[in-house]
Amino acid sequence: MCGITGIVDTLGAREIDAGQLERMNNAQWHRGPDEGSTHLEPGVGFGHRRLSIIDIATGQQPLFNEDGSVVVVFNGEIYNYQSLIPELQALGHVFHTKSDTEVIVHAWESWGEDCLQRFRGMFAFALWDRNRQTLFLARDRMGVKPLHYAVLDDGRLVFGSELKTLLAQGDLRRDLDPQAIEEYFALGYVAEPRTVFKQARKLPAGHCLLIRRGQPVPAPKPYWDVRFSLDQSITLPEAEEELVRRLRESVRLRMIAEVPLGAFLSGGVDSSSVVALMAGESATPVNTCSIGFDDPAYNESAFAQLVADRYRTNHRLEVVGSDGFDLIDTLARLYDEPYNDSSAIPTYRVCQLARKHVTVALSGDGGDETFGGYRRYRLHLMEERARSALPLGLRRAVFGPLGRWYPKADWAPRFLRAKTTFEAQARDSVEAYFHTMSQVREPLRSQLFTPAFKAELGGYSAIEVFRRHAKKADTDDALALIQYIDMKTYLVDDINTKVDRAAMAHSLEVREPLMDHELVEWMARLPSSLKLQGAEGKYLLKKAMEPHLPNDVLYRPKQGFAVPLARWFRGPLRQRVRDALLGERMAATGWFERKTIQVIIEQHESGARDHSVPIWSLLMFDAFMRHAAPQQ
Repeated sequence: MCGITGIVDTLGAREIDAGQLERMNNAQWHRGPDEGSTHLEPGVGFGHRRLSIIDIATGQQPLFNEDGSVVVVFNGEIYNYQSLIPELQALGHVFHTKSDTEVIVHAWESWGEDCLQRFRGMFAFALWDRNRQTLFLARDRMGVKPLHYAVLDDGRLVFGSELKTLLAQGDLRRDLDPQAIEEYFALGYVAEPRTVFKQARKLPAGHCLLIRRGQPVPAPKPYWDVRFSLDQSITLPEAEEELVRRLRESVRLRMIAEVPLGAFLSGGVDSSSVVALMAGESATPVNTCSIGFDDPAYNESAFAQLVADRYRTNHRLEVVGSDGFDLIDTLARLYDEPYNDSSAIPTYRVCQLARKHVTVALSGDGGDETFGGYRRYRLHLMEERARSALPLGLRRAVFGPLGRWYPKADWAPRFLRAKTTFEAQARDSVEAYFHTMSQVREPLRSQLFTPAFKAELGGYSAIEVFRRHAKKADTDDALALIQYIDMKTYLVDDINTKVDRAAMAHSLEVREPLMDHELVEWMARLPSSLKLQGAEGKYLLKKAMEPHLPNDVLYRPKQGFAVPLARWFRGPLRQRVRDALLGERMAATGWFERKTIQVIIEQHESGARDHSVPIWSLLMFDAFMRHAAPQQ
């Protein structure tokens, strides 16, 4: 696990400023505190910070091929590198290290862009081929590892693992992108390929970018996608057996390390499954860690202990106060752009705890998307069945006005919340799921933004992110469609971003067995009935893990990694919210209606409405403006 950065002249071979490159590399010191180095040649500068995991003695970067004509900087792991080495040696390549990094340069020499099809892992890398005068950037299929880049006004391209490296270079135009702000308030994150800065981009998951010096910089192109064919005929017992086999393989590959290794253990199905299978692959007790909360409503450490006891792990539990809002400013600096997932707070804490004992931790991230675990999936399918009874045009005509006129009743039992039901029936499938996933929903988002800001948006809505992916999903299955959308949006931009930044803040490598692309592809071929059956999400995973985990872990209500936002904003953060959201900094943007913010705060404080998510979104945007946003 590392940080990569660089400057490449796409027009010629102008000298690279060594000082700029050093500043960029030092900006990501936390990603690789073990070693750091740079490489300079005419028109090219690469930087690397190293967290040593594999081939500690000789795996330094930047790393070269035999004659020094190809150089690479790499963040991540190629899990199948040991099987690729003899294959490449048979093609005549000479290896000077035992690292997965060297596999990349030789694979490029033999297979070019197709090398990506051979890699199984999480990765972001940049490769310069001097003989071909070509820069090649690539990011792993599931978007576990990040890669940001920008083409500067003078034709130089800068890249880095985090946005802060691009900012450290000094020449990036720093004007904010209004469409990115719209995406943030709608979704809680800025969706790839956009960043909060107009000139910078994220390389999308499963994409690569090949740039030949002297030619225009093209758009990134995809090299992989998941297809939900749902066409595999298989019995439940066969599927259970095959799933456990694939999970074991994925876990085993991710246990390769030369440093202390462990796992997060939350007490949920996903992390518990990973730990159970790790125990079967390890000759010594697995190191596990959990975060508990002093508020029983948010504490599931007892379930983690059940699994730890069953597999006799070296389990470490740290109980933290539910008032963890002291991390607000830290998170703003870590994420570099607006990001509102409040579970980043406990994620930061569990990474902090894990790093005291291990350098690599396996997690259960990706399980909900892969196996169909979110409660919202079941609710969406219920809505879809109702929507299918009438044509969309008729539903819009009948239920649209009812949804607008009927009073909102957050306080009422769900079956009395007719406004929500009417609104759901007036939408198509993508609109409905976008509404479900929205952090600040319409019409509140429209009321929040000023006319001047709406003019800058030019009619753009963040729903276009979902529509763009829905067009590529190539499925008519209701569950498969939203699984695909989640894999392209929420998983990449929220979950993976959260874990990468929180882990790397503590120089911890996190590996995700449930996001193995071969496992994801196999699950996408299975019928949706094996993922969500009745009210039971993750049906196949739970059935497959019954011999390995207690029923109390497998079949208990799902509990998120949450924090008590509503209580914070009516209690200890009450004045901070008012000072930040109604202060000069937010007003100076000219983007937000002060009266709307005032109403949001007052309704929340009085208990009339729960506006905790919109308030958190505004509070984290203010923190971004204070700590991460450059001076306008």
